[in-house]
Amino acid sequence: MSTPTARLVEEGVSIWLDDLSRQRITSGNLADLIITRNVTGVTTNPTIFAGALAKGESYDGQVSVLAKDGADVERAIFEITTDDVQAASDVFRPVFDATGGVDGRVSIEVSPELAHDTDATVAEAKKLAAKVDRPNVLIKIPATKAGLPAITEVIGAGISVNVTLIFSLERYDEVIDAYLAGVEKAQAAGHDISTLQSVASFFVSRVDTEVDKRLAAIGTETASSLSSKAGLANARLAYELFQKKFASDRAKALLEAGATVQRPLWASTGVKDPALPDTLYVTELVAKGTVNTMPEKTLEATFDHAEITGDTVTGSYAESHDYFSQLEAAGVDFTDVTQVLEDEGVEKFVASWRELQETVKAALSEAAEA
Repeated sequence: MSTPTARLVEEGVSIWLDDLSRQRITSGNLADLIITRNVTGVTTNPTIFAGALAKGESYDGQVSVLAKDGADVERAIFEITTDDVQAASDVFRPVFDATGGVDGRVSIEVSPELAHDTDATVAEAKKLAAKVDRPNVLIKIPATKAGLPAITEVIGAGISVNVTLIFSLERYDEVIDAYLAGVEKAQAAGHDISTLQSVASFFVSRVDTEVDKRLAAIGTETASSLSSKAGLANARLAYELFQKKFASDRAKALLEAGATVQRPLWASTGVKDPALPDTLYVTELVAKGTVNTMPEKTLEATFDHAEITGDTVTGSYAESHDYFSQLEAAGVDFTDVTQVLEDEGVEKFVASWRELQETVKAALSEAAEA
């Protein structure tokens, strides 16, 4: 009997795990999820690594070696995280080969402290790609204003990119343009553009959290009727934009020359409101050629009881446009919502990065004294 995760894959959705730790790699759990849960990729971020290292005895040996070598905190973080991503890339290499490089991808993010510095982001992205040195790595770059030219530059250098922290359609439009410009640049430089892959990570549940907070403050019956719907409507309109942009003459010329589309990736898919179905951001965002990256809890809920009924995106564009008209009429400034979320997104990752620095600093100090 087909499982819900297998059904999801049949509908053209790639399932990626939004988590990574050395324990998950060495125990065989990661390889097992490929077989049992149809997982075909991994995404990481500073929060994930901060959590992994805070409770990870499996890092003790490497920390001890780094401490003896006199490594500082930045070098230690770089070595530890790239080693995990390299090992995970090797676990997913058969998937990468079997899908012609589309899946089997593992993402690692540039330091969020560089989110507003284009040149430093480009340099860090190149350094990460060179260190991991695997064809299936994706370098994560945030979709900040400074991130946009960095995306073009890094893709232009022949490096595959996961664009993260996208909240608005306006910014997503710019992200697709940055991708296309990067592919054009790579093509002009003589890179094989057929090997370049990119995903655009569109955040879902955080949109509902922020919009619902504002609707609750408005307090009317109309406002209440609009809650818990913004994240899905926004993501569905992102897919509409994706279809339009990749049907343009500019995109078609690149696709005919061997380029690939930049797939929409649904991120922030864990349901935060206990009153909502725990698979909401999976079952209601089924569309061909998308990626859904899930925390383990959402992955397990999906495998256990998600009802996959086919495409739940392309038939809802008119309804989604209408929703945003109603939201505006109710008094919610959605442009402000998305800017707040972008700023908060960067700040949260910076906070996690600093937590990671503190964890590694303490571990290095302890290892040096041992």
